[in-house]
Formats: sequence, C-alpha cells, structure tokens
Amino acid sequence: MSALLEMLGCRHPIIQGPIAALNEPKFVAAVSEAGAFGMLALGFSNKEDAKRLVAGVRALTAKPFGANLMVMNQENPKILEVLAEAGVKTVTTSAGSPKALYPHIHALGMKGLHVLLSLNTAVKAVEAGADGVIVSGSESGGLRSLGSESSTMVLVPLVADAVKVPIVAAGGIADRRGYRAALALGAQGVQIGTRLIATEESPAPAIWKEAILKCGDGGTVLLNLGGMNMRVIQNPKLEKEMKDPAVTLSERYNLFNAPKGWLAGDTDLFPAGAGQVAALIRDIKPVRDVIEEFMA
Repeated sequence: MSALLEMLGCRHPIIQGPIAALNEPKFVAAVSEAGAFGMLALGFSNKEDAKRLVAGVRALTAKPFGANLMVMNQENPKILEVLAEAGVKTVTTSAGSPKALYPHIHALGMKGLHVLLSLNTAVKAVEAGADGVIVSGSESGGLRSLGSESSTMVLVPLVADAVKVPIVAAGGIADRRGYRAALALGAQGVQIGTRLIATEESPAPAIWKEAILKCGDGGTVLLNLGGMNMRVIQNPKLEKEMKDPAVTLSERYNLFNAPKGWLAGDTDLFPAGAGQVAALIRDIKPVRDVIEEFMA
C-alpha cells in the first residue's frame, strides 16, 4: 500500500476535487462509496456549516472522506475539531501558506495535503508541515493564480524531484490514460474535479454538465476576477466582455452570476467552471463507473 493510500484510508488513490457550488453530502458520499476519497469544500464555511455537511456525509457512508480548508478562514480551528470528532483523518489545505494551520491539524491526529500551483510553494508547504502535496497544473479548472503557471506534465516531476512526501496530480486527468500518466510522472494518486461534475450523482445543473460535454479543444479560458483567475468554459458573451476594456472587474464578476444563470437556464449568464480536460469528457455516467474506469 502506498503512503498516500495509508493517509487517505480508501481503496483507490483518487481524490474528489472540492467545489463549493456542489457541496452536496450525497455527491461526496457517492465518491467515497465508489472507493475513492470524497471531499467537502469548507473554504468559506463556518463551524455550523461544517457540522451540517459532515453529518450529512457521515449519515450516508462509513467510508473515509475529507474536506478542503482555505487557509485564510478564521473558522478553521473550529472546523478541524468538527472534522476530528466525525472521524475524518485527512484534510487538504489551499489558497495561501498553511504554516499556521498544520500545528492544529497534527495536534488533532490528522494529516494534511496542501494544494499548490508551483515548485516553490511545494517546497514551502512541506517545510510548513504538509504531509503531502496536491500539484495542480495549469490545465486545472477552478481558481488559478494571475501569474505564469506550468502544466501538470511539467510540474509533477519537478515537485517529485524536490520533495519526499506523497504527491497527488491534478489537472488534465479524465480517464485511466491520465491516471497512469500521473503515476509515471511521480504522483501516487490524482485529484479530479471536472470529470466528476459530469456524473449522474453530481448536483451540477444540466447546463453545466452540457457545457462540459460540448467543450472542445481550446474551449476554456481564464476569467480575471481581480486577485485571481478562474478557468471557465468559453461562451460568446464571456468572450465579448473579456475583450471590452470599459467593463470593470467588479462588473465582469457580477455579470456572470452563476445562480441567476442556473435558474434562467442561460449559459450566457453562467461561467461554467471546468478544466481543459472537459474536451475529453463525452458522457454523463455514474460516479462508480468513472472510478472503475480509472482503475481498469
């Protein structure tokens, strides 16, 4: 058994990419029941939110699951106590230096993997106490930095040569080909987000799933939200607004209001977050089928 699997406690070294908009206990439990590691996104949560979500998952599965914590959240120490009481053994951290957080994690007997976008931050994360790292290449969906980034193919081996903790690869992985490639690059497992959005159990609205299925090569772009980028699927209105210098960052952010788009069924009003790997996803199927295909 690999060091990563010992840390996670699950059957397969596949971690669910945490997505706040899809924080549904049934979804997380489905991933864990399939033998992978289900994840809650607790980056902007408080203690009560965490209690409700964790209890919801635990009511549906006895299998291991975890949660992602964004390091700037002042509620993290309280959230960690909730997780520990529920028997959660491993968490992930992201969005900043985790140095102040890992003493809390380790004091509760828990392990943590830090999500990072560069070699430099990988080294710093391990020095800060991270028990493992999740290496997120530039192909990944979700929030990204404003600076230049390396692809998963480049970043994973760079980090593997520099640190001695378990590595999880994220970005550009949609099937067993990507999974096997990640292992060859030096990772012990993978984190997948976009592929799991396009599953039957995913609570993502139909327009989000459809946007992923229709996304082709070069179909995603980085949307500047001010202090960070977000990788989303391109659409005509998005392209126009991104090129209009008269549109301020706040106006651009407010224009693409996801809940409004979901209710209206209007993809022009909805920036469908997804990684470049969306181009490889051609069907909606059960979570278990996705995981089993990875491990076939």
